[in-house]
Amino acid sequence: MFPIRTLLCALLALALGLGPTAAEARFGKRSRPSQSDSNRDRDDKEHGASAIGSDDDDDDDDAPRRSSRRRSSSNRRHVSGGSSTVTVSWLSYLFITGNHRMGVSPELRGERHAAALSFRVGIQGGPLNEGGGGADLFLGLEGRRFGVDLRLTGLGLPTDDGTSGSDSITLTQSHLTWALISHERARLRAEAGVSTAHAPDITFVGPSFGASLEACIIGPLDLEARLQVTPFPYRQVDANAALALKLGAVVLRGGYRGMVLDDAGYVDGVSHVDTFHGPFLGLGLTY
Repeated sequence: MFPIRTLLCALLALALGLGPTAAEARFGKRSRPSQSDSNRDRDDKEHGASAIGSDDDDDDDDAPRRSSRRRSSSNRRHVSGGSSTVTVSWLSYLFITGNHRMGVSPELRGERHAAALSFRVGIQGGPLNEGGGGADLFLGLEGRRFGVDLRLTGLGLPTDDGTSGSDSITLTQSHLTWALISHERARLRAEAGVSTAHAPDITFVGPSFGASLEACIIGPLDLEARLQVTPFPYRQVDANAALALKLGAVVLRGGYRGMVLDDAGYVDGVSHVDTFHGPFLGLGLTY
């Protein structure tokens, strides 16, 4: 039996070890001028200002705002680490042999983690260390060995430059999966596909690799762990470990997650790194 406890401890250590890092701006966001620079610019304008109440004053005040809006609209860039479009065929399950008895959970069929065909969907989320929150929506279709896994992650974060509002980051993953171990009590998968990251000032597309584990601990209680990595053009490491209670087709889960995002300097030549971690709760269905 593979070392389940060792893997769980390693993933939890990675998540807990992710602390806040010093960065000039958030992942995928252009650095804003510092407060001292803003004050210096304002002083320069005051020394060269015209008489109070003149039309020139209004024009001078409006010009920076207009130019700032023009710069903001032109800041967005797109970086691709390969093909920007990936087609995942949902008809792939037709090539998977087995008894296709959809509508009954694998647990009720006595197959647990070795079902000939299974479908899963769920949502999970929780608070993050920087005061924001994150939520995931995932969808999977899997045969005894091969399958597909689709994930959408949304992060809502307070701004890091003192401005009002919030920053949002959207991450997606589209993976093909291969079960290295497909046993009634455990399933270990290798995954590969494409990931995307949509940040405030840039959008990335890159290759994605991962591994995931589901293993029975006792009765309806399972251990779940997952690791996902994007090596370029941006860098992403996403790890989580959870306990899942399977009540027929309904799955309740709770665990801990850690994530590192690095834009590798593609926005303004400075690498902006963010680390997030926190607990999460989730609800899902498995058929």
